[in-house]
Amino acid sequence: MEIGVPKESKDQEFRVGLSPSSVRVLTESGHRVFVETQAGNGAGFSDDDYRIVGAEIVPTQEVAWNRELVVKVKEPLVSEYNLLQKGQILFTYLHLAADRKLTEHLIDCGVTAIAYETVEQAGANRLPLLTPMSIIAGRLSVQFGARYLERQQGGRGVLLGGVPGVKAGKVVILGGGVVGTEAARIAVGMGAHVQILDVNVDRLSYLETLFGSRVELLYSNSAHIEAAVKEADLLIGAVLVLGRRAPILVPRELVAKMHPGSVIVDVAVDQGGCVETLHATSHTNPVYIESGVVHYGVPNMPGAVPWTATQALNNSTLPYVQQLANSGLQALEINPSLGKGVNVQNHRLVHPAVQEVFPDLVSS
Repeated sequence: MEIGVPKESKDQEFRVGLSPSSVRVLTESGHRVFVETQAGNGAGFSDDDYRIVGAEIVPTQEVAWNRELVVKVKEPLVSEYNLLQKGQILFTYLHLAADRKLTEHLIDCGVTAIAYETVEQAGANRLPLLTPMSIIAGRLSVQFGARYLERQQGGRGVLLGGVPGVKAGKVVILGGGVVGTEAARIAVGMGAHVQILDVNVDRLSYLETLFGSRVELLYSNSAHIEAAVKEADLLIGAVLVLGRRAPILVPRELVAKMHPGSVIVDVAVDQGGCVETLHATSHTNPVYIESGVVHYGVPNMPGAVPWTATQALNNSTLPYVQQLANSGLQALEINPSLGKGVNVQNHRLVHPAVQEVFPDLVSS
């Protein structure tokens, strides 16, 4: 099969869909891989690195896109819509619940769009292609949050770990899944006072085995959220509802009650966000201030560490890319986990969770 790897177009998105080591596996299996020139530069992979393992370097995104299977990292931007072709397989992160325009275009153009974030291992309730980036985003959320708490960055000047004689900063994490767990690891390591709120009591019990008394674990309801958020120095949104838009857990009026200069990092922004005042930003302009609170809403946070993120992502995606390359659309039947990743196919919106978000786009 011919596989295209275009350079990412999203602002400061330096990850790349396939690493040279992944390309080598595919070319050794007889597949042809077409990599847009400089696609891997931001992640530390030169065109020569790809040539050595058998890739064909192409000069434009149009040539890279003109393939049976296109492997990316982030969703197509409007500038790339005209490159999508009927019958093509697109394998990337999509997060359609937060992007009606892209959803409509994917339906219209006739591609088979498979989203990394909805590939689900049957019976295990695991999202194997979302997990590696969730780990990175969770860890980065505290790293970035700590930075923007600095006074020079607009924050209130709090050191999360405190010092002897001065209390530590307070980190409140909404959601105890992979993102929330990894955020807590970093925050605890920095010496912060950490609270995690989640609606899953079993998950809270599991988190107790990880953190013991180092993290305060609370059932997530409006009263607990309000009390925690008002005192937070750093609020991290780590809510995930598979395929659906994230629920608003922090309304505008609650944000206004936070300390001036406190920071919100909403990792759920690529699914619409769980904080009412937060909207998507970019690596170029990552923050803004509303109600005196610093808001960070970059939806592709792992793009800040592309060398690590590209390899972590490829470790998980490569087996699925191989299946698609070897078997085409039959791979969706051979591997039910991959089949669950299909969001759009044959001009139809097919993923149940995304259908609930856009019921008017569902064909009868």
